[in-house]
This record gives sequence, structure tokens and C-alpha cells, in this order.
Amino acid sequence: MLPTNPRLTPNLELRPFKRRDLDSLLDAVGASLPTLNEWLPWAHMSYGRRDGLIFLRDSVTAWGEGRAYDFTIRSRDDPGPHLGNVSVWYTSRQSSVGEVGYWIRSDESGKGIATEATARTLEVGFDEMELHRIVLRIAVGNDASERVAQKLGFTREGLLRQELKVRGRWLDHTAWGLLEEEYRKKRSQYAEAGWVTSA
Repeated sequence: MLPTNPRLTPNLELRPFKRRDLDSLLDAVGASLPTLNEWLPWAHMSYGRRDGLIFLRDSVTAWGEGRAYDFTIRSRDDPGPHLGNVSVWYTSRQSSVGEVGYWIRSDESGKGIATEATARTLEVGFDEMELHRIVLRIAVGNDASERVAQKLGFTREGLLRQELKVRGRWLDHTAWGLLEEEYRKKRSQYAEAGWVTSA
């Protein structure tokens, strides 16, 4: 299990979820449902308190069991609003492979939050979890998420056909990968871009 201390970037604070985050989580989801609904199975248009409570319970449990690490993204200047989620989890412990996922509330998108939060989460994956490889799976058409992968230096490795069913429709996903050795070479570029603090 990873320690639960906040992880900081120049502009953001990433920390584990707490039960008191329910209202700010619901506010962010509510502000973003028209967009999230298109890409994510959990983001149904009637998402409400029960859904949020289940997520928070599952997130705390998964962290405690060392299965997955969900972070709420907050501004260091104004930590009240929930800006989105970023998560890292194992897909193969034996092979030291993990996956990262993220979403940013719609009224805060386009500000580089996803890139900065994901860059810091890569540090968690490679430095704390000691992963060899991290993957992203991004729905075809979700161009904003693909730009994050490109900026962070992931390699587009292929197409996963009909990978996920959302609202009765099968979505293809692009598969992206980043190796630990590649991350080590790019880490200084992340710092120069202002996404992470200098080593």
C-alpha cells in the first residue's frame, strides 16, 4: 500500500479521496456529465449521491488493499473544488505493468490540468509502485485525452477494437505505452514544462 500523503505539482495537489469529498465530487461530475457520458460507462446522466458514495467507498477500499490508487485533483491555490480524477492501478503485478486513467471537469478543461496531474501520477507509478510499463487506453474520438498522451511522450501502440460498451455502443480505443526507461529520459522535460517539480 502506498502512503496517503498528498502528491504535489507546481499548481496541483493530488491526494486520496475522503468521504467528505462527496459534494465536490458530485459538483464536478454534474458539471461534466454531457461530456463524460459519451466516453465512460459509469457517467450515466442520473449520476447522484448513491453513485458518489459507492465510488468513494470503493476508492478507499482499493487504496487500502493496494489494488488501485485514485487521486482527487485540487488546485494548490484553491483546494476546495474537485477538478477531476487521476488513477493508477496494476494490470499485471508479475510483469510490473500498470494503467493510468484521468478525467477533468468540463469547465476546467483545456488548461493543462490533465497533463500536469498525469505527469505526477507517472512518478507515482514508476517511482513508488516500481512499474516497468504504464499504459493508457483512450476512446477513439477523445482527442483531448490523446493530446495528453502525446505531450507526455507515450507511444501509440495500436487499436483495441470494440474495447468498451458505453450507452449501448461499442467504442474502439487507442492503446498507448510508456516504458520506465523512456520515462526516465523524459522526466526532465516534464519539469521544464512546469508539470512536475525538479528532481
